[in-house]
Amino acid sequence: EAELDVDAIPAELLADVEADSYWCLSKLLNVIQDHYTFAQPGIQRMVFRLKEIVQRIDRPLHAHLASQGIQYIQFAFRWMNCLLMRELALPMISRMWDTYLAEGAADIDSPLSAAKGSPADESFAVLHVYVCAALLLKWSDKLQQMQFQELVMFLQHLPTAEWELAELEELLSQAYLWKELYHNSQAHLQSQTE
Repeated sequence: EAELDVDAIPAELLADVEADSYWCLSKLLNVIQDHYTFAQPGIQRMVFRLKEIVQRIDRPLHAHLASQGIQYIQFAFRWMNCLLMRELALPMISRMWDTYLAEGAADIDSPLSAAKGSPADESFAVLHVYVCAALLLKWSDKLQQMQFQELVMFLQHLPTAEWELAELEELLSQAYLWKELYHNSQAHLQSQTE
């Protein structure tokens, strides 16, 4: 594998890389800005949405968590607040964020993308909730065999340290599938949660 010689890259290309990196970071920060304001309403919405999704997709797991007194905020707050950076290794995080940014950029030419709250503007945060759902449901059978303390410990220390890209790809694929099925079809969620 050949090493990249940064000095061999023309200055014009490096300037483009800087601008593209700035755009990506700006896009990310715009979407999650309300995660880090008073009362963190963005995180609260995402945790609530995760609960709705799990209740719809895996009712037995949702019921087991409830029967054990587990509230989604107890484990999912960190997942939303830290964007899974504490649960996954850096190469996995880079790959996952690449997907998030690509998902948001897919609609960038849409006339709706300029409006705050548009689908293009929310794509990152929406997909992240579905990734968290896929992550949780990956261990559904195992979680349903655990009691409160074991559940809390497991959910706060997920066994992802040895993950390869293939496992992350599977997780992202499942999350994307659920997002496409459920995100723009709120009736799917409401009929199961009422």
